[in-house]
Amino acid sequence: MRLIVAGGGTGGHLFPGLAVAREFRRRNGDVRILFVGSRWGIESRVIPETEFPLELLPIRGLKGRGLKGLLEGLYGIPLSLWRSLAIIRRFDPQCIIGLGGYASGPLLLAGVARRIRCAILEQNLRPGLTNRILGRMVTRIFTSFRESVDYFPAAKVVLTGTPVRWRKLPELERDERFHLLVFGGSAGAHRINEAVLGALAHLGDAAAGFRVTHQTGRADEESVRKGYEPLPCEAEVLPFIERMDRAYAAADLVICRAGASTLSELTVFGKPSVLIPYPYAAHDHQRLNAVALQQAGAAEMIVEQELTAAGLAGTLRALHGDAARRDAMGRAAAGMGRGDAAERIVDECHALVPGWS
Repeated sequence: MRLIVAGGGTGGHLFPGLAVAREFRRRNGDVRILFVGSRWGIESRVIPETEFPLELLPIRGLKGRGLKGLLEGLYGIPLSLWRSLAIIRRFDPQCIIGLGGYASGPLLLAGVARRIRCAILEQNLRPGLTNRILGRMVTRIFTSFRESVDYFPAAKVVLTGTPVRWRKLPELERDERFHLLVFGGSAGAHRINEAVLGALAHLGDAAAGFRVTHQTGRADEESVRKGYEPLPCEAEVLPFIERMDRAYAAADLVICRAGASTLSELTVFGKPSVLIPYPYAAHDHQRLNAVALQQAGAAEMIVEQELTAAGLAGTLRALHGDAARRDAMGRAAAGMGRGDAAERIVDECHALVPGWS
């Protein structure tokens, strides 16, 4: 039994793939799983720390990198496709799962060319152009939102939700402080970092009752750490949170971006949130994702163009003082969660490949 999991780039693409791979391994310890990604993606750092092998392709994004970056990116596409074919010949997978991200496309195209069963994980409500094209070629498309079926051949779509990394959160000893979790994705978010520091300053002495866990990204770590020094709250400032399950377990409220993987974690674990969608996401998918939670009463949304320290302070003040409202938001979030997404995807992949058990 051999499986390739292809793609990544960001944690939002990679971590659902890890959840699926571990569900395969949980069911069958003999399954061989190979991750294939980009040397510039988060997978190049995360996967070597796991139990899974990794091969890297020379592909990277084209947008926003200037003429030289564009030429380098275009050169990497045929080279990555050639290497993908070589990886497939050597590893001989029976199934390929594409996660999105730069490395997903070449592996899926190579897999389709070799008549291997291929599937896509589409975490966003509105898929990007690459997945819409690949969706016509692959065998199955696993989606997180019902509305996504409008962009794909309906017979191929299975609504599973986005897999999350943990089956349950750890039980922690709690205290009386209000625990606020802040993160902007695996690389951080400068605007969120600034706005949270400004909002806590606006709260004045009321912030003394806060305990903040703040993932900053590497670029902002030192400046954010210094920004907390004059504030009355206790803060744990980290460039990257390794034990995100513990951070979620402790949180009374989460301030974050609205990537699909993050929203799946918020809903599976029933966490109220203030969502600040990344405004430059392809096809505005983060805002669309956030709107779905806002309309369900599971989250507040602040678009980045309207994000101010004073406005965020007002939102924090209101939610901090209204535990019943936070509880209602958490229940609404949990009502949207699909904790069995990894299991359902593995079931479907087993059904695709004759002889798998």
